[in-house]
Amino acid sequence: MSGYTQSQSSTPSMPEGAPVLRHRISWGAILAGALIAIAVGAALNILGLAIGVTTVDVQAGDTPSAGNLGIAGAVWLLVSNLLGLALGGYAAARLSGTADRSDATLHGAAVWATAYLVSAVLLGSAISGAASTAGSALSSVVGGVSRGASQAVQAAAPAVDPEALVERARVALSGPSDPARMTTEQRGAEIAQLIGKRAVNGNLSGDDRTRLNRLVAAEAGISEQDAAGRVQAYEAEAQRTAQEAANRARQAADAAARGASIAAFAIFGALVLGALAAIIGARTGTRDLIHLNSRRAAV
Repeated sequence: MSGYTQSQSSTPSMPEGAPVLRHRISWGAILAGALIAIAVGAALNILGLAIGVTTVDVQAGDTPSAGNLGIAGAVWLLVSNLLGLALGGYAAARLSGTADRSDATLHGAAVWATAYLVSAVLLGSAISGAASTAGSALSSVVGGVSRGASQAVQAAAPAVDPEALVERARVALSGPSDPARMTTEQRGAEIAQLIGKRAVNGNLSGDDRTRLNRLVAAEAGISEQDAAGRVQAYEAEAQRTAQEAANRARQAADAAARGASIAAFAIFGALVLGALAAIIGARTGTRDLIHLNSRRAAV
C-alpha cells in the first residue's frame, strides 16, 4: 500500500509555459540565395543583350522589327529572372540545412523578396545617378545658351531705337476709329485683340462682333455681310479644331491609362511567377530526412 502511494507521489509534473523552439530561419542562406539569384539573372540578361545586338544588321537590312525585338527581350528578361530565382531558392534551401518543406518554402519566399528589394535599390541608385548626370549636363547647356543669348542681345541692343519701338506701338494701337481710315497694322492689332478676347471669353459681345466684322471688311475689301460670314466660318473652324484636339487628348489619356494598366498587370504577373520559381527551387533543394538518416547510420 505504501509502495502504491509512493508511485503516485513520484509522478513528474509538466513545466509551466510553452516550450522554447529553436530559430528555423537562416538569414545567411537567404542572403546567399538572393545574391545568387541577382547574379544569375544579370548574367543571363547580359547574354540576351549580346544575342539581341548580334541580330542587328544595318548594312544587309535584315534587322528584326522593334516589336519583335521588344517581345523577345521581355520574354528573355522574364525567363532569366525566373531561372535566377529558382537557383537562388534552391541554394537557400540547401544551405539552410532544413528537411522541412514548409521551412524551405518560406526560405524561397524570403529569397524572392530580398532579391527584388536589393534589385530595386540598385536600380533606383542607377537611375538617380543617371538623372543627376543628365541634370548637370542640361544645366551646363542651358547656362551656355543663356550666356550666348545675353551676349547677342547686348550686341544687338545698340541697333535698336527704343523711341522707334514706342512710336511704332503707338501708331499700331491708336488711330482713327473708322476701319477704312486705319492702317493695316492698326487693323491687324485690333483684330488680334478681338480674336484673343473671343478665345478667352468663349464668345464676343454684339458691339465687339460688329467691330470685328467692320475691321475684316475693311482689311479684305469686302462687304460687312461677307466679312460676318468669313468670321463665322473661322469661328466654326476654330471650334472644330478645338473639339478634335480635345478628342485626341482624351484618346491619348485613355491609351496611356490602358498601357499603364497592362504594364501594372504584367509586372504583378512577373512578381508572382518569380515567387513561384523561388519557392519551387527551394522545395526542390530541401534535404531528404530519410536519406540523411541512412547516411548517418552508414557512417
